[in-house]
Amino acid sequence: MPQPTSGDTRLFTVTADTLVAVDFTPRAPREPGPYRRLFAVPGARAFTAGNLLARLPMGMFGVSAIVMIAGSRGSYALAGAVTATGLAATAVVAPWTARLVDRHGQARIALPATLIAVLGSLALVLCVRYGAPDWTLFAAYAATATTPNTGGMSRARWAHLLKGRPDALHTANSFEQAADELCFMLGPVLAAVLCGTFFPEAGTLTGAVLLLTGVALFTAQRSTEPPAVRRAPGRAPLRAPGVRPLLLVCLATGAVFGSMEVVTIAFADGQGHRTAAGAVLALQAAGSCAAGLLYGAVRPAGSARSRLLWCLAAMAALMTLPLLAAALTGSLLVLAGALLVAGMATAPTMVTTMTLVQRHTPEGRLNEGMTLAVTGLLGGIACGSATGGWVVEHVSATAGYGVPVAAALTAFAVAGSLLSFGSSNRSMDHRPHH
Repeated sequence: MPQPTSGDTRLFTVTADTLVAVDFTPRAPREPGPYRRLFAVPGARAFTAGNLLARLPMGMFGVSAIVMIAGSRGSYALAGAVTATGLAATAVVAPWTARLVDRHGQARIALPATLIAVLGSLALVLCVRYGAPDWTLFAAYAATATTPNTGGMSRARWAHLLKGRPDALHTANSFEQAADELCFMLGPVLAAVLCGTFFPEAGTLTGAVLLLTGVALFTAQRSTEPPAVRRAPGRAPLRAPGVRPLLLVCLATGAVFGSMEVVTIAFADGQGHRTAAGAVLALQAAGSCAAGLLYGAVRPAGSARSRLLWCLAAMAALMTLPLLAAALTGSLLVLAGALLVAGMATAPTMVTTMTLVQRHTPEGRLNEGMTLAVTGLLGGIACGSATGGWVVEHVSATAGYGVPVAAALTAFAVAGSLLSFGSSNRSMDHRPHH
């Protein structure tokens, strides 16, 4: 007969000439991973789904506008000028929109602002379709500058829900950066397919529908929305200690992105594979997306300031790989592999930068602070694109890969000098977490 042991946790029995022991001790449940814990937060999945839907068009609008305008007017110069005007308008309007979001709430401001932006997109489609004067294209596309910073609003919700939990917030910021990379990887591809398969306006129209639907779903999740702060007690984010050096870092980092895109398109065109440039650039975004998810799954070590310096140093080192691949091999395939690896430093750098921006932005001004960081990135992208294009035209596409290397080194130097100087007067890592 089976004989129970003390506690009845094991059962001994004899089978033929073999003694068998069966352990009935309850097993400790496996601890869920950081991302499972993150999305176990009530309401997190719902607002994330709507936000991702709204964020996907961010990678669609630029490509769609260029294809639509260049196809109908026969001028890439006009198409580029129109999109550049929209970028400049966004840099001016976006911080004001974000300030209104902080003061009056996401639902009250984001949805009307999105409606204005969607109307601007529809006006652009009509102006292009019916041959309106060129100046109307600039006016219509400038109206899209009211598009709210959907990524910033999502990060603000995480900061509100995970207040006092820096490790969880690190995971959330990593996920958000990976989502940014995914959207900017898939958005241009989706836009190109829509415009090429159906009609030139299809990309812009689809993006407008996705944006409006996503923002409506996102703002409908009121339970996770941060409270509005009518009168924020702190100073403006631009004047807050520690923010300006971070914006300079964002400016230099944006130059890495902008120059890499232009130079890679030119390099692929020189190799006779211009249509493959999008896929090659998508590999860089894929590397960044994977690195972002992995970075969020580990517990960060050291201070955020020291992590930023390490991330920028890694980015500067990895950005030399595309330069070496282009100079030594001239192979687009080898370059694609180099970009995949080089992109792996991008997301950790942006995650750490946004973490510091969140810590230094005054209470009640979080959307505005993160939108200023995005504005810095956009300005850097514009400068990097212009510089990379100039080097490609006057030197060579291979030499153009020196521009992202120089921009990454500049970002590292700025962080090393300005942030280290700031830490001698005040701590950058012991501010209250929003």
